[in-house]
Amino acid sequence: MQEHLFIGNFGHFFVLLAFTASLLSTIGYFIAAKKTDLLEKASWVRFARINFFIETFAVISIFISIFIICYNHYYEYLYAWKHTSKELETKYLLACIWEDQSGSFLLWTIWHCVLGIIIMIRRKEWEAQLMTVISFAQTFLALMIMGVYLFGIKIGNNPFALTKNEIQAPIFSVADYLPLITKMHEENNLGLNVLLRNYWMVIHPPVLFLGFASTIVPFAFAYAGMQTKRFGDWVKPALPFVLFSACVLGVGIMMGGKWAYESLSFGGYWAWDPVENASLVPWLILIAGLHTMVVYKATGHSLRASYLFAILTFVFILYSTFLTRTGILGDTSVHAFTEAGKAMNYLILSFLAVSSISSLTLFISNYKKIPTIHKEENTNSREFWMFIGSLILFLSSLFIIAKTSLPVINSIFGTKLAPPEDVEFSYNKVIVLVAVIIGILSAITQYFKYKSTPSSFITKKILLPTIVALVITLLLIIFYPITYIKQGYGFLVAIYIALFAVIFSAVANAAYIWSGLNGKLKNAGASIAHLGFGLMLTGILISAGNKKVISEDKFKNFFIPMGIDPLTKQQDNPEENINLIRQVPTTMGPYTVTYRGDSLGNERGRRFYNLFFERKDPVTQNVTESFTLTPDVYQMKDNTMSSNPDTKAYLSHDVFTYISYALNPERNEDTAHYTIHEVKEGDTIFYSKGFMVFNGITKDPPTNKFHLPIFNGITLQADITITGKDSLKYSAAPLIQIDSFGATSIEDTIYAQNLFVKFAGATDDKKIKIAVKESDNVIDFVTIKAYVFPYINLVWLGLIIMAAGLIVSIRKRANISKTTGAIALIFVVIALFYMFLLGG
Repeated sequence: MQEHLFIGNFGHFFVLLAFTASLLSTIGYFIAAKKTDLLEKASWVRFARINFFIETFAVISIFISIFIICYNHYYEYLYAWKHTSKELETKYLLACIWEDQSGSFLLWTIWHCVLGIIIMIRRKEWEAQLMTVISFAQTFLALMIMGVYLFGIKIGNNPFALTKNEIQAPIFSVADYLPLITKMHEENNLGLNVLLRNYWMVIHPPVLFLGFASTIVPFAFAYAGMQTKRFGDWVKPALPFVLFSACVLGVGIMMGGKWAYESLSFGGYWAWDPVENASLVPWLILIAGLHTMVVYKATGHSLRASYLFAILTFVFILYSTFLTRTGILGDTSVHAFTEAGKAMNYLILSFLAVSSISSLTLFISNYKKIPTIHKEENTNSREFWMFIGSLILFLSSLFIIAKTSLPVINSIFGTKLAPPEDVEFSYNKVIVLVAVIIGILSAITQYFKYKSTPSSFITKKILLPTIVALVITLLLIIFYPITYIKQGYGFLVAIYIALFAVIFSAVANAAYIWSGLNGKLKNAGASIAHLGFGLMLTGILISAGNKKVISEDKFKNFFIPMGIDPLTKQQDNPEENINLIRQVPTTMGPYTVTYRGDSLGNERGRRFYNLFFERKDPVTQNVTESFTLTPDVYQMKDNTMSSNPDTKAYLSHDVFTYISYALNPERNEDTAHYTIHEVKEGDTIFYSKGFMVFNGITKDPPTNKFHLPIFNGITLQADITITGKDSLKYSAAPLIQIDSFGATSIEDTIYAQNLFVKFAGATDDKKIKIAVKESDNVIDFVTIKAYVFPYINLVWLGLIIMAAGLIVSIRKRANISKTTGAIALIFVVIALFYMFLLGG
């Protein structure tokens, strides 16, 4: 078997071409931006464009080359060795690409290419300045996948590196080593991380990285405004891109939340994980900047703040890259990369330093030149409260990033500062107050007019929404109170105040669409987005505040030592986990749950567990509902496991179930043997835990417990009653089927007794052979934990409405036609509705 070297050489050539073309494009656009002669400027722009298109072609070629390597499992390349395996479903091959550092940077680069082409088409007036920044970023990103050595220092990670050059092992001295490493790869179950084998891994990173990449556009506009000295002209053309970035990045972040909610391993839909925080902080600053830009466009105020927020949004995107890609968060986050290497770390740090220092220096040097209105805004004006809201968002982002940066602080100053014992509460106790302020401001600010608003006008407008919000909150307190009292009643009161604030926001924005805008949705983008944001926060508060464990089992028949609950990140309580013995119905909350068995998945080590749920009418005992959940587990070689939950979704709540303990079948081999007993009707067979009585035989029974299809032969079914030492009775009905090909026995299993019974045949003197096996194996069971998340759909519905509002605003700000805007809106809403509410 020969190495497939052509595709690697082909791909690496295009890496070098992408770097060269992006560097030339940067130079061309930079010179063009300085030229005043229109002909000269056009010539340099043409030169820069050609190189940008060459770079775009090269980047696409790199992506195709990596996909070919992954698709064909060319293990001679380290990329395929680390990230792919032949057992993976085809859809996960894309996930293999962006699981790697190089692949994620490549994805970022692709989106820059797309955005660059849009700018060439839509913003030609600003092209030279904007594309200077984008091409400069492309140069840095190309460096990160070059993998060449300069003065003995490795620059970037080459996605086309050969395995034999990166891993020192005797096996590579063999001429035909490929079959050997292929066998080794399969035996060691290498490939895509089991935590990432989820369909969200296919769609979440592309959307999130589009959000990351898009933040460079407002950053570039801020640079362009200062470079051209057209300090305020950039805001209007930048606003559609800011709205787009806010929409995509916000959706991308919540896609990660939905993934974390479904896959469990990341601690629920939001756990204040450092990597989650690192993506949230730029979004908060971006939203702050969006509002100050709107203020500037309407009144001329807040231009300096708009510059600062546009710059810091991109700077914190790069800082989040530094946090997640350098391994500095490896001990504090389940999302972070940990294998970048020092050279890559310095490269990322250089990108961050050059971008932040140059942009902030330019901002400071131009600060006094940036126009500002020295007259303070009136406190009864819309712009004043919009600026206050932006300031609150900015301060909350600084609070979050400061706490998230604890490992960086320890690394720089040599300190040993430790995070608080309850990390989540340390964030929640502050952010709940932010929710109160932002909820109230987003409710009332739109009722203010720019410049000045009579107080009587405001009072009149917000009176009804306030009363409605209070009534809804009081009804919740009375009929559906928040039950989260872990942090005391003071925090519970704060939750109720926040709940009123976000309900007030949703109600007031809905009322404003109706009364303030007369139902004209085309002008209601901001109100729709605020309405969605309020609903989303309402869902977060209710679902988190009333989350309930329904798998309580304080009087277990046996205890299993529990690990860490991935949702609470605390030591799990055994009393909140219930043991399910196979085929034994067990009461759990309002349900009767039966563990019916397990089955292997496509990937090695993955096993699905069939849990049958029934709900019965308490009076008639008739079954009113039944469904099956199949949570799965990846069993590792060291007997650890990674559990993925399954969820039964209702309109008002989700039943969220996962396996907290399962036996490893490979370590649980049964060595017991059958014992034959010859019996006639009425005879008794004794075993160690009780006795059984043979009641007789039924020929060709109309039904059987095994749900076997109609058999073209003779079926004999034994009827056996089993009585345990605890006097509990069980029935067994093993079968034997006889046709022209011979006899086939189908055993019956009484899992509660660890007992296997087989109809083994008949003797010459007309006695029946019953084979009995008492397994010396551990009884087959699973331990599960189940939560009820109430009104979780409000979170996802709120997100969809917020995204819809932002798209409505984009259509208005970008002067997109009604037809195009409507198609975009319908497409996005349907796609998000399917992904968040129907998919999975």
